[in-house]
Amino acid sequence: MSKGKLIVFSAPSGSGKTTIVRHLLKQTELNLEFSISATSRDKRGTEEEGKDYYFLSASEFKNKIKNEEFLEWEEVYRDNFYGTLKTEVERIWALGKHVIFDIDVSGGLRIKRKFPDQTLAIFVKPPSIDELKIRLKKRQTESDDKINMRVAKASAELATAPLFDEIVINDNLDDAKKTAFNLISDFTKK
Repeated sequence: MSKGKLIVFSAPSGSGKTTIVRHLLKQTELNLEFSISATSRDKRGTEEEGKDYYFLSASEFKNKIKNEEFLEWEEVYRDNFYGTLKTEVERIWALGKHVIFDIDVSGGLRIKRKFPDQTLAIFVKPPSIDELKIRLKKRQTESDDKINMRVAKASAELATAPLFDEIVINDNLDDAKKTAFNLISDFTKK
């Protein structure tokens, strides 16, 4: 794969990483392009194929794993896979842009390990677990059982924060956006 910058955003569900990433993508001076992840989960709400995710069946996903078509992948929940297709990163680098990821903690750390000098790994931290649960409930996209699963997983994910290059605490969204912008701006100028 050719050389380019990789900007990884990881966090527990509900931390605000997707909101921050969407904001950063609008900042044209950063020259970012979103890496669309592949997933085997069902679409939620108004999600679109090829815009929000590449939606694959579990068997299609497993076949791509066997064919080594992923830069990284993870079985986040049973038969619920997420991953980054190598072709997606190559597509973005061919445009002369930096790749920005909105991916789970394990995937983010895998990318950092594979491309340590090219990657800025940012962990978005919620102000508290209680606030995280409130944010997940406000989404109204999942059952209480799913929310409780995500909150339980968040504790383990929060423990990985020190493994990232930077931690952005999202207790004030505007401040978190500014901090993330400055981190990326500095990194991409290197």
